[in-house]
Amino acid sequence: MEKVTTLGIDLAKRVFALHGVEGAGRVGLRKTVKREQLMQTVAALSPCLIGMEACSGAHEWARRFQELGHTVRLMAPVFVAPYRKSGKNDGNDAEAICEAVARPNMRFVPIKSAEQQAVLALHRVRQGWIEERTATINRLRALLTEFGIVLPNRAQYVRRGAHAAAEALPELARRAVEDLRAHLGMLDERIASYDRELQAQARQSEAAQRLMQIRGIGALTAVAMVATVGCARDFRSGRQFAAWLGLTPRQHSSGGKHRLGHISRRGDAYLRCLLVQGARSVLLTAMRHSDRMSRWAVSLQARCGYHKALVAIAAKNARIAWALLSKNQTLRTA
Repeated sequence: MEKVTTLGIDLAKRVFALHGVEGAGRVGLRKTVKREQLMQTVAALSPCLIGMEACSGAHEWARRFQELGHTVRLMAPVFVAPYRKSGKNDGNDAEAICEAVARPNMRFVPIKSAEQQAVLALHRVRQGWIEERTATINRLRALLTEFGIVLPNRAQYVRRGAHAAAEALPELARRAVEDLRAHLGMLDERIASYDRELQAQARQSEAAQRLMQIRGIGALTAVAMVATVGCARDFRSGRQFAAWLGLTPRQHSSGGKHRLGHISRRGDAYLRCLLVQGARSVLLTAMRHSDRMSRWAVSLQARCGYHKALVAIAAKNARIAWALLSKNQTLRTA
């Protein structure tokens, strides 16, 4: 019997489906193992190509399998689905993964290190607290509105006016308002502490410092991009990187007619959001600058409108960032 050369693993919480093929294309392994048995089963195999979907825990498993000498490739689930032959179950999913990972033109997800995932954990927790802070402010305004007190729809006015407005409320309602204000203050402190930590990470990262030379990319965006992308050489071009972020138009072209729609919104939504927010600052200050980027941004807004200009600036910054990371260069200003 030949040894397994390609292995597809359908990841799960407790039970994992494995599908391996030999060099001649025959099925050499098809089994289901529990979580405690997965490492032992993979370690018993000769070094081979292992494919998995990029999902929860995939990067950790990929790092472990690489330590055993295997070549590991991660794929987006949407690219694996067309290779599923029949109904969806764990065995068919593993077979589809095994088939997809061997395709020469398959697109793979870069494997992140533990340090990259740790930095991204700060971003994810910080973003969750920002959303919780917004919900707390809305809850505070809604509570006061029930008693006829309508505060302006801005966070700074709610912070200043909630305490004074609560003085006219019954004791129980006043207590609820004060508890919300205390919770809001705690969230502000935690977000500020994470901001300081991410700023420190940006100062320590040489790659992040080079990205911060681009207008519209600050410390948060630079650190998030370095942690998310990993090796920029995994992307063939800046356009492919921008497409991976979902900043390029979705196409529906046929018969020589090119039809471009809205942006695809694929890839990392958080990183795409940071780039678009940075583009707002570029467009806001473009009138006060005379460099080539500012002139292009102003003319683009006049031709296409505000929102399309934002996406175009974000896509351009993504391409510039790819060039700086992949070629290990610093920004040259014209």
